[in-house]
Amino acid sequence: MKHAIAFSGLLLASLLIYNCTGTKKNGVTAEFLTPEFNPNPTGKYLSPKESMATMHLPPGYRLQLVASEPMIKEPVAIAWDGNGRMYVAEMLTYMQDADAVGEQQKISRISLLEDTNNDGVMDKSTVFIDSLLLPRMMQTVGNELLVNETNTIDIYSYRDTNGDGKADLKKPVYQNDKYVVNDVNMEHQRSGLDWNLDNWMYLTYDAVRFRYTNGKMQVDTIVSGSSGQWGLTHDNYGRIFYSRAGGEIPALGFQINPKYGTLDFPDQYNAEFSEVWPIIATPDVQGGPPRLRPNETLNHFTAPTGQSIYRGEQYPADFSGDYIVCEPVARAVRRAKVVHQNGKTTLRNVYQRKEFLSSSDMNFRPVNSATGPDGNLYIVDMHRGIIQQGNWTPPGSFLRQKIDSIGLAKNVGHGRIYRIVHESSKMAAKPQMLNEKSAELLLHLGHPNGWWRDNAQKELIARADKSVIPALKDIATGKRNIATNEFEHLARIHALWTLEGLDAMDTALLITAMNDADARVRKTAVWISEPYLKSGDEKLTTQVGKLASDTDDDVRVQVLLSLYNSKSDQAKVIVSEILDKGKNHEMLLATKTALDKNENVRTFGSRLGQMDEESRKLIISGAAIFKSLCASCHGADAKGLAIGGAGMAAPALVGSPRLEFIEKNNLVRIVLKGLTGPVEGKEYTSIMPAMEANSDEWVASVVSYIRHDFGGKPPRKKGEIPGMAPAAVNNESGFPVRKASSPIVTAGEVKKIREESASRTTAWTIQELKPEIQE
Repeated sequence: MKHAIAFSGLLLASLLIYNCTGTKKNGVTAEFLTPEFNPNPTGKYLSPKESMATMHLPPGYRLQLVASEPMIKEPVAIAWDGNGRMYVAEMLTYMQDADAVGEQQKISRISLLEDTNNDGVMDKSTVFIDSLLLPRMMQTVGNELLVNETNTIDIYSYRDTNGDGKADLKKPVYQNDKYVVNDVNMEHQRSGLDWNLDNWMYLTYDAVRFRYTNGKMQVDTIVSGSSGQWGLTHDNYGRIFYSRAGGEIPALGFQINPKYGTLDFPDQYNAEFSEVWPIIATPDVQGGPPRLRPNETLNHFTAPTGQSIYRGEQYPADFSGDYIVCEPVARAVRRAKVVHQNGKTTLRNVYQRKEFLSSSDMNFRPVNSATGPDGNLYIVDMHRGIIQQGNWTPPGSFLRQKIDSIGLAKNVGHGRIYRIVHESSKMAAKPQMLNEKSAELLLHLGHPNGWWRDNAQKELIARADKSVIPALKDIATGKRNIATNEFEHLARIHALWTLEGLDAMDTALLITAMNDADARVRKTAVWISEPYLKSGDEKLTTQVGKLASDTDDDVRVQVLLSLYNSKSDQAKVIVSEILDKGKNHEMLLATKTALDKNENVRTFGSRLGQMDEESRKLIISGAAIFKSLCASCHGADAKGLAIGGAGMAAPALVGSPRLEFIEKNNLVRIVLKGLTGPVEGKEYTSIMPAMEANSDEWVASVVSYIRHDFGGKPPRKKGEIPGMAPAAVNNESGFPVRKASSPIVTAGEVKKIREESASRTTAWTIQELKPEIQE
């Protein structure tokens, strides 16, 4: 039922006041007064006004309340439609107690909020969709809202056809009945659905990306797998940023587009960047004592989430393009500089041993961020006591003891959304894109706020209005200027991608763009030209070849990415030229390595060719589970994740004694019951949780995949053919037939080990897992 809730004066009285000034260094406010540290915080509930009084920002910035309970509860994500109305995904059953009782009930919702008088405060609310199971992903497209729920990869379109603010039309746009559901750990599932510059929607965990065309999702496989955990974002040029809480990694995957492979540098940020600086004691840390300083503050990112790139126009110029990532365990939000040199991207904290936003309210749980239509940064505060999922809060655990002693489980059913404004911020016009003609939308492609550019491009493509194609070509070639000097190149880039989305690109336009004075436009043209290059267009390949010696590193890297796997002799010559000239170029060499690895992964199927169909399906299923769950801590290559010089959250699997071919049962035991304590004498900050709530088939599949891809080779006996099992007799021919030695673990074997350890209630230690040989 439609309902409206009015807020009166709740916001303006809550603005923060500062009694200090910052110093400027290279145009960035680098220092400001450190708030007083609170060593003994309580879990007491604070009203929005009281909570905001505990929050600290640098001088010149202040916080404003946009919405709070009872209008919204348990918010996890926000999205605006073309008219600036805000959708809020609310996980109403998430961790309502420390045992996650009732978490799988379908009572969550998505609310639709509206600011009817454009004062920055939401004053109207309706439940747009109810009876959902923990909604995970949202994306607005025209008058539709695309939504995904927990435990599925299915996506549905919802629409309000009568204007009452409640969806009354639902249709499937993507369904996959064969998807392997991980229904016992809702933290380790997909999120995002971010419509990137390239017109593909990206998400975390699942190795796919989507493109919305004619009311259906087209699916493309990301060969080397996706990345990240909760949230992802993109910058002005389509560079995607992930984070990975399981591996305690605040940012990764931003060097190249994931479709080309995985590329991260150990020094893309340093160990100091990985440290976090709360202003209160934060004892409720999943990693326990190794993740706490002597004053009981979190010493390292452990729950990085909800990242965004600031792409608005309301803040000082030095803020543009900065990386924002939330850390709900630290009760803080990080602001980082994105430094791009020689084709390589690195990050650094803007402030010295401080965070951009920090709070001494124990229930402040920032889980998402976004640049809004008004050009300000928005923060989603789930505002609750427990933030970790039930797998990490069992009775007797370090975290459970802290939750119970502080009383964190009592704080549920709340939630706030804030926006951060600067003293120079101005009121912005409210968008009306859904009501505008296509010709009017064109003007937004050069808007200084990236939200407007992205949504104008998306809206034009969704309408499939071919009448704007001539005007788009004029903008793309610079014949028509719709932006100020600073944003001219971005208008051309968005025009090019809009034409691509309308299937209206041609080689003549691409060649013109490849000769653009701005390197970022040239790079875009190479990226868009890939379908033509793949089809063997010699004229376009020749033009791309001229950019092999471009003065800009990004252009040369893109040429390498776009041509590397081409079968064309002409393309191979161009690639050789780039690599010959770039023998000492770190980014080019690393990109080549990533492309090689990606191609190796692409041949994954051929490695299974000698297996029976059932075994093949088991390993493929396990691969999906590993990439979506285990890779968060162990790395996609099972070599561990070490970025920023701060060590690894979990041990490498490659080379582990538990993965010797004859070692089968111990790996199953670990997956079922978990693992704690040092491994080979080394401590790790992340704990291997028990996965016994999953089925025997689930455990068998992930264990089989790990053994297949990362385990040791079968023992070889004298006279035995490598990789082959003892001979068997073919009854028809009478000749011996050899079957491939199998790393497969069956569901029956898992069941047996499960029954043997049924009474065990604690995780295994390495000392308990003696090496053993199976018959």
